[in-house]
Parts: sequence; structure tokens; C-alpha cells
Amino acid sequence: MHNNINKLTLAVTLASTVIASGHAAASGFQVREQSAKALGNAMAGAAAGAEDVSYMTYNPAAIGNVEGTQVAGGISYIDASFELTDASASPAGALGSYDRGGSREGGEEAWVPSFAFKTRLDERFDLGLAISAPYGLSTKYDKEWIGRYHAIETELKTIDIQPTLNYRATDRLNLAVGLRAQYADATLSNAIDLGRLAGSPGNADGMAEVTGDDWGYGYTLGALFQATERTRLGISYRSEVELTLDGDVDYSSDDPVGQQVLALSGLQDGGGKAEITTPANLNLGIYHQLTDRLALMANAEWTEWSSFEELTVEFENGPPDTSTTTENWNDTWAFSVGANYQLNRQWLLRAGLGIDESPVPDSEHRTPRVPDADRRWATLGATWMPTSNLGVTAGYMHVFGDDGDIEQNATPTNENASRGNLSGTYEVEADVFALSMDYRF
Repeated sequence: MHNNINKLTLAVTLASTVIASGHAAASGFQVREQSAKALGNAMAGAAAGAEDVSYMTYNPAAIGNVEGTQVAGGISYIDASFELTDASASPAGALGSYDRGGSREGGEEAWVPSFAFKTRLDERFDLGLAISAPYGLSTKYDKEWIGRYHAIETELKTIDIQPTLNYRATDRLNLAVGLRAQYADATLSNAIDLGRLAGSPGNADGMAEVTGDDWGYGYTLGALFQATERTRLGISYRSEVELTLDGDVDYSSDDPVGQQVLALSGLQDGGGKAEITTPANLNLGIYHQLTDRLALMANAEWTEWSSFEELTVEFENGPPDTSTTTENWNDTWAFSVGANYQLNRQWLLRAGLGIDESPVPDSEHRTPRVPDADRRWATLGATWMPTSNLGVTAGYMHVFGDDGDIEQNATPTNENASRGNLSGTYEVEADVFALSMDYRF
């Protein structure tokens, strides 16, 4: 049997989503929700806010602005919605439809924990440790949904472990460096149109699932400058991290015809690997204490998504041995402004607005796993300090995503040959709730 749906094509589709997992709260697959205080200001204080040790994940020099020893921990709850409207799907070169009436909503709930600690070594040096989840997504569509051959489930989890050393170069200038040890784990699946090989497209499905994980290493640099008694400037850089995801590919089918086709197709469970790079980014920020009660802040963040040009996957059980998927993502900017208002000794109120560009260049590169589009944020938050050493912060963000068209066109010879055509318009939005506590010893 001529095997147009080969193991390599299917696994490339899945493995590419390990780093192409669109996140409704931030562009690409980025997760910015590492501090409830920063979230309450729409991330406007990321580079220069430096209010507590949790800001170390955005700018490692932030710990130089925190006296003594401090610990902070938090949790963010993300409720993301990705819904494909006006959808149509059909086999490559055919007029039939893949629609079985399944839900076109793929959003999932996710929890993002964070932890940070710092202590002062002496008059010049501070030592810190941050644990965060900078990238990730959990999405899941119905197995019968119209785009099932492009995506069903995506689960990406990452953990960054960041030991940090800060140096007080002067009374006004802090310089910091941190090591980043990043772990990534992914489970991804989509349906296989085995019926197409039996002459009945869309009527005998199989399933392909790929898993993979790896450790990678990078660094982060930061500077925090107290320009005046009321104005603080911050800059930070986070390097890219290279990962080689080693994993397994599994195939199955609950359909009797699909089981027969699968047995004859040559698709076999096996292993493979894909080299990927999580992007570098740069934060620039300013924090200004306008009055004793009111503080204003702004931040600009550049992310080097152009490093995600293509994905090459190598498989143990060839031929073929390799395949390349082209992505061509663009670098992006995110801008935000925020304000704090000291209501009284115990209560600080927060607010912010932000805009974020999508790295996806056009509808041909937008997929059900990356239904990414430009977005805007609006945030509110509050910090309660029952004592001078203890702070409790709650933050809320609503993300307004632009509608994003998708045009995945298939021909008998391109990468979508086994997945078919898929078109429509994605509606994207998200709500994020964050809670954190910080304690200074």
C-alpha cells in the first residue's frame, strides 16, 4: 500500500507543537504570569518595578532593591479560550467535509506556580533563586472535531531553575547574572485519516501521540539603576535555550477498518528527536514615584521569535530519516503601562494596560495549535500588608485577542497532504487570576 500518511509526516506535525503552542495570555507560547504584583500592573513593572524578590524572573537585578532576606511564592490560574468559527475542512484535493459536529473550542485551564528567594551575602553581593514556568500550554479539542487531523491535544510544561548573583556596583546601580536550567516536557496528539488510504476519507480514524522531554541551559543578565530618588530604570536580557527533545511516537485506532489499514500502513511505534530553541528576550522599563501615593511605570519587551524558523525532526525508524517544517515566525514587541496607588498603610491598589504582537506572520502559518493573534490586556490588583514584613497580593488580567484567520491548504505533495484543508477564524480570549505572598525576614 502506498503510504502517504507516513510516520515522519505525522510526528513532525506533533513535535513541531512542542514549541509552537499558542498561549492566549501572551504571544507565542510564552507565560509571563510569574508575579501577582507584576500581573496587577500588566507587566509594566517587569524590568524596573523590583518591588519584591518575585521580580527576579523578569530582571535578576531586582533582588538588589530588596533589603535583607525575602521569600515569595505564588500561583496563577489561566482560563484560556480558543474557538474556531466559520470552519470548513476537507481532504487534500477533494470536495468532501471532515465535519463531524464536535466542539471547536480548544481552550483548557492551567495553573502556573512560582517561587523566589534571596538573601544578602554582604554589603556588595546578593544571592537569589527563582523557580518559574516561562513557557507552556494545555489545549484539548474533541476527538471528532473538524480540525482533528491538525490537532487534538497539546500539553507543554516547562520549569526554569534560576540561581542569581547580584552585585551592588554603586549605591545606585545593581548588576546581576543568573543561570537558567530549563526542563521541558510535552505530550501531543492528533487524528490520522486512515480512511483516506482505504478510499473513504474521514471515515476511519487513527490516533498518533508523541511525547518528549529534555534539559537545556541559558543565562540571564540584568541592571537596575536608581536615576533619582523617585525614578528607577531597568534592563534585562534572557538568552535563548537550546533543547533536544527525545521522545516516543505511538499509533492506535478504535475503528475496525482503521485497525486494518494501520496494520498494513507501515506505521510503527518508535522514537525520534527534535532540536528546538526557546527564544531570547529583552525587557526595558521605567518606574517613577510621582507622589508619595502614586507611582507610574512602563515596560517594553522584545522577543526573538524569529529564531523559530523551522523544525527538523530525526527518526530512529526511517526512511525517511528527517523532515523539516517551516514556521517563519517574526520578532515581537509588547508594551505596557501601569500605576500603583497607596490607599493607606496596609493597602496598595494596582492597574495596567498592555498590547502584545503575535509572532505568527499570516493565516497560512496559523494553526489550531497556534491560534495566535495580536492582543491587549487590562489588569487590576491589590496588595495587602498586615505587617511591614508580610505582603499578600491578588491580581486579575483579561486578555482581548484579535480574531485570527486560518488557511491551512493541502495538496497531494505538501505538509498538509495527510491532514487536509482547514480554514476559519479563531476567536481568542483569556482570564488570568494570580495570588502571591512575600515575607521579609
